[in-house]
Amino acid sequence: MMPLRGRSEELGKLLEALRAASNGQASLAVVSGEPGIGKSALLAAAVEQAERQGFLVASAAAHQTDNISPLASLAPALRAGAEPLIGTDQFLELASLNTQPLWLAERLADLIGRRLDGVRALIVLDDAQWSDPLTAFVLRVVIARLPGANLLWLLATRPSPGGTTDQLIEAVDVPVHTIPLAPLTADAIQDLAADRLNHPVDPSLAVQLASVQGVPFLAEQLIAGLYLSGNDLSAGLIEGVRRRTGELSEDSRDLVRTAAVFGSEFRLEDVAALMAAPVARLAAPLEEAIQAGLLTDAGSVLRFRHELLRSAALADVPPSAQRALHGAIASQLISAGRGAAAAAPHVLAVAQSGDATAVATLREAAQDLLATMSTTAAEVIREAFDLTRVDDPLRAEVGVDVVSVLLAAWQYDRAKAFADDLLSGTALYHGPITPDLQATIRLHLAPYQWASQRLDAEELTAPRASPHLAERLAAYRALAGQEPPSSVHDPVARALLQVAAAERAQAEGRYVEARDLYAGARRAENGLGSLPTTLVEVGELYCRAEADELSIALERVRELMTVGDSWAGPQLAVLRARLEYAAGNLQNAEEAAHSGLRWMDQLQVSGLTAAADQVLALVALLRGHLTQARKLAGSDPTIAALLAIADGDAKAVSRLAATPHDFPERIAVLLQADALDELSRLSPSAAGRGALAVVAAGNDVEQLAAAVEIVRTAQRPLLLAQAEERYGRAALEAGDRKTGVQALERVLDSLTALGATATAGRIQAVLQAAGVRRRRWAAVPPRAQAGWESLTPMERRVALLVAEGHTNRSAAEELVVSASTVGTHLRAVFGKLGVKSRVQLTRLVLERFAPPPNA
Repeated sequence: MMPLRGRSEELGKLLEALRAASNGQASLAVVSGEPGIGKSALLAAAVEQAERQGFLVASAAAHQTDNISPLASLAPALRAGAEPLIGTDQFLELASLNTQPLWLAERLADLIGRRLDGVRALIVLDDAQWSDPLTAFVLRVVIARLPGANLLWLLATRPSPGGTTDQLIEAVDVPVHTIPLAPLTADAIQDLAADRLNHPVDPSLAVQLASVQGVPFLAEQLIAGLYLSGNDLSAGLIEGVRRRTGELSEDSRDLVRTAAVFGSEFRLEDVAALMAAPVARLAAPLEEAIQAGLLTDAGSVLRFRHELLRSAALADVPPSAQRALHGAIASQLISAGRGAAAAAPHVLAVAQSGDATAVATLREAAQDLLATMSTTAAEVIREAFDLTRVDDPLRAEVGVDVVSVLLAAWQYDRAKAFADDLLSGTALYHGPITPDLQATIRLHLAPYQWASQRLDAEELTAPRASPHLAERLAAYRALAGQEPPSSVHDPVARALLQVAAAERAQAEGRYVEARDLYAGARRAENGLGSLPTTLVEVGELYCRAEADELSIALERVRELMTVGDSWAGPQLAVLRARLEYAAGNLQNAEEAAHSGLRWMDQLQVSGLTAAADQVLALVALLRGHLTQARKLAGSDPTIAALLAIADGDAKAVSRLAATPHDFPERIAVLLQADALDELSRLSPSAAGRGALAVVAAGNDVEQLAAAVEIVRTAQRPLLLAQAEERYGRAALEAGDRKTGVQALERVLDSLTALGATATAGRIQAVLQAAGVRRRRWAAVPPRAQAGWESLTPMERRVALLVAEGHTNRSAAEELVVSASTVGTHLRAVFGKLGVKSRVQLTRLVLERFAPPPNA
């Protein structure tokens, strides 16, 4: 390999990143620069160094045609080399997930993470500015998922503000090394020339090299005889290519020029068909072009050695000939069955305003691309729209396609803005805005508005629209909170009304009824305005869990997180987090909640952040991580009340009765609050009946024993532990030590197994106070030595009372202890919190609770 000239500083940065990767610090390096500036050479030098150091190297280059094939840019890197990152069977599995980008990205991250366990790796993508949309999305997900891998991601790109690499840099949370490449110095260019010539540069060549203005590719072409000096570098390169092709046969020149119209990458059989020549007859002309340094054979496809060479060859094809060739290429690709998507770039190159045939081809291409390349489909359909005239009724029809495709690509804001412009009589469209056009566009938007809780009843109207469209809009108004219509005949409208009824039943705690309504709506006929099936099932599964079908619902949501609609990933993850928490699987609940937050960030939605944080805060509370729970609580009043209780504020229990219906494991919270009225209004599930029986039993040991057995049938271990703790404590207070200790020991073992260490510690303290001795107690984490969490429950109560203004005597009366006991606790509080006065203590309490716990 030739020495890398003039890039020692840039290569040094990459070597530092490789060293960091060796130590388990994954990072992203982005090399940027204009065409020909030496990006690929720098990448090649980094690859050589990485291989010398024993790195596994996987590399690929993106191409201009990649945006019509899912994962076309990254896939070659995954499969490269004798020991590829992804095996054949795994790659085929990934191909089946092309229509589900989130699941594909998550699976790929898992596979790469496993493959790189204990392995150092460099993954390279050249010309990243041409990455297909799925590759761009997958990179964001996978890089974020593997921050601790021994891995360096290395991308090269042309400057493209707001493009793929800029978006990637903003999205990832690993260290990023940006390495812009400037033109080489004159000395570096001369060194490069000497390397290529294998002898010093003579003065006449040195003068010519000065004209390349520090661009190494142009210097190499000059040395190779393709570039002639002059003031206009591009003209010089064109002339150089023209001179080199002049030495080729006529067939070879025709092949190069035709191929230049196809693009930087092409198939020989396509060029042969366009030239009306047998493939075999082009073998010799192709070999000439390769020997001339213009083309390279990549196996299944041929490529120009550099995009600048293709541009230079293309400049020798008259514009009229280019247009004719693009048209012929488009027709050929379609007739050969390659599809409208492959023909779309060539159609766009020649289409003119009002070209109905071009519009039809682009509409077909957008639909072909929609399942796997929705972002590309959105750009193609917008191009089709722009080709229609502003007063052509076809423009409205294509406009509906634009809205539909943008929504399928989850670009709701763009779709809504476009729809508003289309319907408002702006310069976008001057044709007739019919009621059916209004209704159709509103019904395309409505499912996404429902999913993101943006339904506006006032917008869901289209007077004099066709009956079936009017009924669907009326059903959406019911989903937005208005009174449902008395009768409808349209099947889609009936399904929407079932969901509206299910939502009302769910909000009122009638979970069995809501479950059946959701299930019926999910099985209904689909059509314009139908709700996403996966999101309807999310509602159904939540209600199933609340109707004594927790294990069934949990199994199904786990399944949907691999086979369901990946755009619904955040909703599925948050639902799973809630169900795992209800089932006592705290680690799984935490992981699912974090997945939901990560996917919300990746899909740029945020509506469920508070719901995910609720689960994380509840898990933190059970583990005794109060500071973490407080950070997650936000303005959630129930979490705030639970925190206050954990901090020793017994009065906060009364606030738990106001827990909202959709709070995770609301029944357990109401049980903690002794909220008899609220529990009596719950639907008759085993959990609800059991919790009600526990509260109604008071301290009656026999009734508590019966209530515990009801709760046991609900298969909710955290709720059972709460009920059985009451039973055990009541038995101890009644003098039945054997029964009480057995019950509390069951609770301790269960909570310890679940990882609820804070609650387990409380039970352990009760057992120890009761004189229970064990050879080994559960591994309950020791209390912190300083700070608020180091205080005992009694010390916290004393601190809170003092912060409210109590004296030692009044605090003693409140706690039914002596004033000297309060003083002892207060001195311990001062020491652990590092304060020296009541004023400092009060300030610290106010800062911690903000507002005070009993406000």
